[in-house]
Amino acid sequence: MDDPHLGAALVAELAKKTGVSWVRHEQQTHAMWHVWHGDALCLVSGGDEQPLPDIEDGARVEVLMRSKDNGGRLLTWVGTASVVRPGSAEWEPVTTALVAGRLNLPDLATAADAWARTSVVRRIVPTGELVEGPGTLSDDAHRATPLPTPATTRGRLPRVLHRRVKRRPKLS
Repeated sequence: MDDPHLGAALVAELAKKTGVSWVRHEQQTHAMWHVWHGDALCLVSGGDEQPLPDIEDGARVEVLMRSKDNGGRLLTWVGTASVVRPGSAEWEPVTTALVAGRLNLPDLATAADAWARTSVVRRIVPTGELVEGPGTLSDDAHRATPLPTPATTRGRLPRVLHRRVKRRPKLS
C-alpha cells in the first residue's frame, strides 16, 4: 500500500473487529487477545493472563492479523511496544478498555488492581510500516511449533468422540 493513511485505517479497522492477533518478537510468535483503544493495540500478559516474553519499552514488534470470518491472513504491521505503568495517565483508560473486552473475568472491579500486581499491560502503537497487506501477502504458511506449556488433559480422552454412520442412508 502506498498511502500510509489507508494502511493506518486498515490496521485500526481490523484491530477493532478482531479479538486475537499474533505478536512476533525476536522470531517467536504469540497469539494474544487484545483491544484497540485510541490509536494502539492494548494487551495484558503475565500472572494469570496470557504468556508473553518480556518486551522492553520501544521494542519493535510485528503484529499479524487474520480475518474474523475465515481465519485468513490479512495484514502484518510493525508497531512499537510500550509498557503502561500503574498510576500513569494511560493506566485507567487502557485497563478500563481491557476489562470491558476481557471474557470470563472472575471479578470486574478488581481486575485492574490484580493486573497492576501480577501482570504487564502493554500498548503497541503502529509505526505505519506494513510488512504484508492486501495484494502483497507471502506464500509462507507461517506455521510454527507450539511453545512448551505445562497445560495437560485432566484425564484419559474419551474413546469415541463422535459416532460415525457405518452405512450411507438410503435416499429413496
